[in-house]
Order: sequence, then C-alpha cells, then structure tokens
Amino acid sequence: MERNIDRRDFIRLAGLGGVVFASGLGVTACAGAPTTRSAGASESEDFYFVQLSDTHWGFEGPPNPDAQGTLPKAIAAVNALAQPPDFVVFTGDLTHLTLDARLRRERMAQFRDIASQLRVRDVRFLPGENDASVDRGQAYQEFFGPTHYTFDHKGVHFIALDNVSDPRGAIGTEQLAWLEADLAKLPRNTPIVVLTHRPLFDLAPQWGWATVDAPRAVELLSPFPNVTVFYGHIHQEHHQMTGGIAQHAAKSLIFPLPPPGSPDHKPVAWDPAAPYRGLGWRQVETGAKDEHAEIHEFPIQAGA
Repeated sequence: MERNIDRRDFIRLAGLGGVVFASGLGVTACAGAPTTRSAGASESEDFYFVQLSDTHWGFEGPPNPDAQGTLPKAIAAVNALAQPPDFVVFTGDLTHLTLDARLRRERMAQFRDIASQLRVRDVRFLPGENDASVDRGQAYQEFFGPTHYTFDHKGVHFIALDNVSDPRGAIGTEQLAWLEADLAKLPRNTPIVVLTHRPLFDLAPQWGWATVDAPRAVELLSPFPNVTVFYGHIHQEHHQMTGGIAQHAAKSLIFPLPPPGSPDHKPVAWDPAAPYRGLGWRQVETGAKDEHAEIHEFPIQAGA
C-alpha cells in the first residue's frame, strides 16, 4: 500500500518550524535545527549521519550559475558542524551524465577529490543513473567501489541498493537474491536503513522516478517492522509510506526539480533573488533503540 502523507500524519512542532511524522520509524523534520544527542544517551544507542545527494559534478547551465560552488559550500557547512556526524553518505548522481568515457572518469576524479575535503572519517557513496547507467557502473566502481553493499552501525543495519546501473532502473534478479540472503541473517527486530538513488515505489514512472522491480524489494523488507529508505534522484524533499516503510527523498545540491504531477520535470529556473532556493542537505539522527528517526533539513548558504 502506498499513500502520500497528508495533514493528519503531521503535528506542528512549536518553535521549530518543522513537523512530526508518526508512522513506523517516525520522523521529525526540522528546518535548520542542529542535531544534539539527548542528555545521558549512550554512544551505542544513538548517532547521526549526513545525507548529501545529486551533486551532478560537471553540470553547467542556467539552472545553476554557481554549479561549481554549491558542493563546496555544502562540504564547508558539514565541516563546520560542532559535532561531526558518524558518517556521510552521497546518495547518487555524483557526476553529471556524459557519454564520453574519459570525461566521465575525469569528473569522478574531481568529485572524489572535492569530497575528500570532508572532515569525517567515514564517507560512503552510491551511484546514480548519471554515474552508472551508460557503462553499468564500470567507471563508478573504479573510483568508489561496489555499487551495492551493507554495513552495520551501532545496532542499525544499513543496505545500499543499486537501482541505477541497470539502465531500465531495476535492482535486478542477482541483487535481489543478494538482498534476500542478507535479510535472512537478521533478527526481525533489527532496525534497517536502506540507502538508494531512485525511490522504491512508483512516484512518477514516466519521469523515471521509480524502480521497476521495487515491489520485490519491498516484499523482502516488509517483514521487518523498522525499515526506512533514504534516497535522492528527484531533487526535492518528499516523504511517502509504502506499507509500513517510510521513504524520504533528499534535496539536490545542483538544481531543484518540480514536484510530481507538474507539466514537465525540467530544472526549476535559477532565481537571483533566492539563488539557492530548493537546494540543501540533511542530518538524520537515529539509533538501534530509537522509535523514530529525526531529520533536520539545511539549506545551502550563500556565504558558506
């Protein structure tokens, strides 16, 4: 079952300008609110990570005259955090699409060097279709390693899924078998966070905002009561439930796209009066014993 979150799902937070989403692994979304650990909380019980997405390094055009500046601005903002995140994850489209194999690798090398400026020990990457669909992830793997993998952090099981290397926008039979085998090892009460590029539901299939075999992935994940998906691709914040699974899209660092149902999905025009409107990054605070994750959305700042 899929549904858009309506007003009944949200409760206003006084003084924070955000909302509470209470369903499954509930989410508190707070614009610009800094992350701090609760007093007395154990390091093993809670943590936070940063999600950056859709940097499209190599893009040039009117939708972002500062195309080479927004990624460094976001990195500077993360480096300025009083408390560093446990890790940072880039959820795809690290580079802008090119059919030139040499240029593709050049952009990946440039992106890797810029991302290395993050003062965070653990930085993880996922491919987007701009990085991987032309050569099925060959160049991406040369620079960033496997396109799908798992890791565990403080009691939470993370699964990075690749739904872009297949140009159809599919996870694929082999990877789904790998996912099934991985989940079979986990107790049912294990908190799971899925990191991927495309949504695991049909948001706007006509625009490629879908994963063709997502229903099978959702079927495999559904027996677990605590599953959350963080993805990119659609260049805007979006929240939706798929059965008991909460799926949360992140903003882009290059240009926003119009919401689903718009006449087209061309980049939103640059506004000189509000040049970074619609661009941003997020913190996610969670833990193995938490009943909810807390999302904090941050805009790109002109002076960063």
